[in-house]
Amino acid sequence: MTQSTTNRDHVRWGIIGAAQIARKNWKAIRMSGNGVVSAVASRDLSRAEAFIHDCSMEVPPVTFDSSGQATLARPVAIDDYQRLIDRDDVDAVYIALPTSLRKRWVIAAANAGKHVLCEKPMAVHADDAEEMIGACRANNVMFMDGVMFDHSQRLPAMKQVLSEPGNVGTLRRVQTHFSFCADDSFQADNIRANADLEPHGCLGDLGWYCIRFTLWAADDRLPTAVSGRAISAYEGGNVPAEFQGELKFDDDLSAGFFCSFRCVNQQTATITGDLGYVTVDDFVLPFVDAESKWQLHQHELQVDNCRWNFGRHSVGDAVREHASGEADSQEVRMIRSFGESVLNGNLDARAAEIAMKTQRVLDALRRSDAEKGAWVTL
Repeated sequence: MTQSTTNRDHVRWGIIGAAQIARKNWKAIRMSGNGVVSAVASRDLSRAEAFIHDCSMEVPPVTFDSSGQATLARPVAIDDYQRLIDRDDVDAVYIALPTSLRKRWVIAAANAGKHVLCEKPMAVHADDAEEMIGACRANNVMFMDGVMFDHSQRLPAMKQVLSEPGNVGTLRRVQTHFSFCADDSFQADNIRANADLEPHGCLGDLGWYCIRFTLWAADDRLPTAVSGRAISAYEGGNVPAEFQGELKFDDDLSAGFFCSFRCVNQQTATITGDLGYVTVDDFVLPFVDAESKWQLHQHELQVDNCRWNFGRHSVGDAVREHASGEADSQEVRMIRSFGESVLNGNLDARAAEIAMKTQRVLDALRRSDAEKGAWVTL
């Protein structure tokens, strides 16, 4: 194992895979305050070069000298993933490869002593995910999946509202929906419709977020049983294009979700208790200037003979809003949080644990689908 030497103040990142999502994280690294991009790898060198060029035009890359002064420094383009992993100027790797390729390179990075930020879904199967996390633990390196909303300012603020007596009460139901309407070329050209590269389709790409939000609302508890069905699919029924799932927990909490490549853009969540409910219109990708916005509702049925009216009441403001600029977005906070864990040596155990739980729920939902929606226990 070759352990890289972490810069005292900054994590030096290597990006593996020039996917579109990686552009957002290039910017997040640049704005994190504790990270720099050292290298980008793609199997096609010209694609790595183009990625660096395009990202540099919008967000110029920097490095820091021994005195902490920032200077412009163009990352190195590489056409070999292993050569990037083996570089001495890389402390952590961000892996933006298709799901079916992630296991190999997460393990390779861990064995080289590099910390790992991995796109989601993290693996094809939970057994693979266990091996990936096991390799990171064995080499004492950080593992995190790329669920950006985990790092938003909104979740802890919402959790506080949910826990305050008289607001929502005992949780009974979590309902999420994440979808976008793919164009006519999607099925033929996009890897998310390819069984070899992205076998979980919309469930892995969109449902992962629905599962994660539900686990968060349930205080990271796993459900006791799940039921799921692919409503429509690509590749002869092998790749979900639309999927619905139900989750039951060990108390009275239940949850449902719908994800789809065939419906208009929507990313809504509702958390319902016996006193009130909270709604979020943008739980995955926040609307502009609304990263920490949600609504708390309490409706009271008023009966007066023939008149049945619902009155709307709010605890505090109807809309809870906290200003946050681009430099403190959930993407930047994810990279910054990862970097802080690496730099201070206090690795975030929850990051790997919650990714593993999300993978287990996804696996159980796929088994349920194969059994025509039968309940599968965890």
